[in-house]
Amino acid sequence: QVQLVESGGGLVQAGGSLKLSCAASGRTFSNYAMGWFRQAPGKEREFVAVIRWSGSATYYANSVKGRFTISRDNAKNTVYLQMNSLKPEDTAVYYCAAGVTPIQWPTSPRNYEYWGQGTQVTVSS
Repeated sequence: QVQLVESGGGLVQAGGSLKLSCAASGRTFSNYAMGWFRQAPGKEREFVAVIRWSGSATYYANSVKGRFTISRDNAKNTVYLQMNSLKPEDTAVYYCAAGVTPIQWPTSPRNYEYWGQGTQVTVSS
């Protein structure tokens, strides 16, 4: 059974930092794209960043480029999202997702098969 478990969310002041973790288990993820999405109240789920288990290339939404960094630790089957210079508009539930897709940079939730339960990030002004 595939499981994605996020952690690391919390309350932080604007300009602060948080690091989210996503622990993956239940299968081999070597062919999977691993993505982070977020969803604010009343809004659709939106793409944040993606990384593949193989290789080191990454891709980001314009809104977080230069502030967020996605990375992975293959030995721990864990993907991270380092978030710096946080803004109030970054407030959302953040989700980790995994999917097998031929798309180089899958940015749609439909590209992903497995999802974590989400972790709340709140940025105060």
